[in-house]
Amino acid sequence: MQKEKLWTKDFISTSIVNFVMMLSMYLLLVIMAPYATDQYDASASAAGLVASIFILGALTGRLFAGRQIERLGSKKMLIAGIVFFVVVTAGYFISAGIYFLVLIRFLHGIGVGLATTATSTIVAQIIPRSRNGEGIGYFSLSVVLATAIGPFVGLTLIKYAGYTSVFIFSLLMGMISFIIALPVKAPIVEHTASADTKGFKLSNFFEMRALPISIVMLIVSLAYSGILSFITSYAQEMNLMTASSYYFLVYAVIVFISRPFTGKLMDNRGSNSVAYPALVLFAIGMFMLSQANTNFAFLLAAAVIGLGYGNFQSCAQALAIKVTQPHRMGLANSTYFICMDLGLGVGPLALGFLVPLVGFKGLYSSMVLVILAGIAAYYLLHGRKDKETSPSFNPASSK
Repeated sequence: MQKEKLWTKDFISTSIVNFVMMLSMYLLLVIMAPYATDQYDASASAAGLVASIFILGALTGRLFAGRQIERLGSKKMLIAGIVFFVVVTAGYFISAGIYFLVLIRFLHGIGVGLATTATSTIVAQIIPRSRNGEGIGYFSLSVVLATAIGPFVGLTLIKYAGYTSVFIFSLLMGMISFIIALPVKAPIVEHTASADTKGFKLSNFFEMRALPISIVMLIVSLAYSGILSFITSYAQEMNLMTASSYYFLVYAVIVFISRPFTGKLMDNRGSNSVAYPALVLFAIGMFMLSQANTNFAFLLAAAVIGLGYGNFQSCAQALAIKVTQPHRMGLANSTYFICMDLGLGVGPLALGFLVPLVGFKGLYSSMVLVILAGIAAYYLLHGRKDKETSPSFNPASSK
C-alpha cells in the first residue's frame, strides 16, 4: 500500500515560514535584555520585562487566533499575522524610551502568536491523518532549528554589526515570510457557527479534547524552562562555558536526527511508545545535568535531554491535533502552545526564587521531580487510554 504524500509544496512552504518567524523570535529573545540595558540604561528587572513580555504577547495572539481562525480561515490569519509582525518590527528602529520598547515587544509577540498558530493549523490540516506523528515531527524541526540558529545569528550580528543589524535582519525575515506565504493553499474546513460558540465560554478559547495533553506539556515545559533561563549561569558557575556555547547545537542535532524515527514510531505503535521513553530520558538527562562536572558530561546531558524533551514536545503536539475534530484544529494548536508558553514563561519566575535556596545543582535535581510529576500526569490524563487512539486499536476486540 502506497503511503499518502507528506512532502507537498504547501507543507514545505508553511514549514519554512514557521522557521523564519521563529528564527526572528529567538534571535531577538537573546539580545533584548542587553539591548535594553545598553540603550536605555534599564535595570535588571526592566530588562527582564523587555525580554519576557514577548511571551505574554504571544499568549494574547494565540488566544485570539485560536478562537477566530475557524471564522477567518488559517490562510487569512497567517497573512494578517505576518503583516502585523512586519509593521511592528519596524517599531524597533524608533528610539522612544523603555516603555515604548516594552509595548513593541508585546505587540511583536502578538504577531508571532497569530502567525505561528496559523502555520501549525495549516500543517495539521494538510498532513495525512495516517502520518500525523511523522508530519508534526518534521514540521516542528523548524522550531528546533530556529532555537539553535536564532541565538547564534543574533549574537554574531551584535558582535560584528551592532543591534540595528539584528532589527534589519528580523524585518527582512518577516518580508521573506510574507512572500513565501502568499502562494500557500490552506484547506477550507467547513464549519457552521452555532449558539454554543457565542458568548464567553472556556470552550471558545480552548479545545477541551487537547487540554489534557496540553496540561502535561505545561508541567514538562516548566522543568525545561530552568534550562533555557539558567543554563549559562550554571555553566559559568561550574567553569563549563566552553560546553555551554555548544549546548543548544548538540540538543538540536540530536532532535533533528531522532524526530523522523520517533514520528513514524508514534504513527505505527501509538503515542505511549514515544511519550514514556522520552519523559524518562528527559528525567535522566536533567539528573545528568545536575551532576555534570566536565564538558563531556555537560554535552552528554544535552544529547539525552534532546532525545527526551525534544521528542516529547512533538509527540504532545501531534496528540493535541490527533484527538481534535478538523474544524477545531486551530483551537487545538492554540491550546497546546498557550500551555507550553505558560510553562516556559512562568517557570523562570518561580524557579528564580528557588536558585538562592538550593543553587543551580539543586534546581536541576529538583526538576527531576517535576518531570516525574509530568509522567504521572501523562498517565492519568492520556497514557492509560492511549490504546483507544492508536492505529491498531479495534473497538470490537476490547469488548
